[in-house]
Amino acid sequence: MQTQPQNSAITDSELDALELFIFSDLVSEESLDLIGIHGFLCALVISPDPTEESEWMDILFDGEPKWKSEQQQTEIKTILRHWFSSIRSDMEDDSELEMPCELTLAVEDGEEIADIETWAQAFMEAVFLTEDAWYSGTSQEQKVTELMLPIMVVSDLFDAKEFQEIRCNPDVCEEMANEIPDILVDLYLIFQTPEK
Repeated sequence: MQTQPQNSAITDSELDALELFIFSDLVSEESLDLIGIHGFLCALVISPDPTEESEWMDILFDGEPKWKSEQQQTEIKTILRHWFSSIRSDMEDDSELEMPCELTLAVEDGEEIADIETWAQAFMEAVFLTEDAWYSGTSQEQKVTELMLPIMVVSDLFDAKEFQEIRCNPDVCEEMANEIPDILVDLYLIFQTPEK
């Protein structure tokens, strides 16, 4: 497999190969889909406390895949590393991040939850790996808490009354969902850009 420059964008052919793999019999049915993987990788890129690659790949795939060969393992892991680097590069450039799904909580026919909710749930799954580091150890703790609110609301993982009250207001939820690309860049700058 030809190695991509680390700052180049992930290609459609790479995403197609990854999607084909994660929906194969070689991978757990509980593996994240492409939308979930993007959310998961975004949080890993932003996180102030790195997670070992072996650990996050195990969570992403919901266990070790039944690799057909070392070549297949290398190719899939290379795609994931490239996607990680591509997301980090976009955040470093302070440009709006291209999302893998519509920023709407409207549910299409046959779907139980909206794609952006799937994305937010996977993002939070990665946050939980190093949760303490996200909310402490920075002078901008309050700012981080405010920025995280829309993602937490959209994820619908929290039963607290204030979250559920917001979820009952579709207009506010849609507004929060649309803020997510800018929020990601803001969070990245807080955690990954040294204070002057």
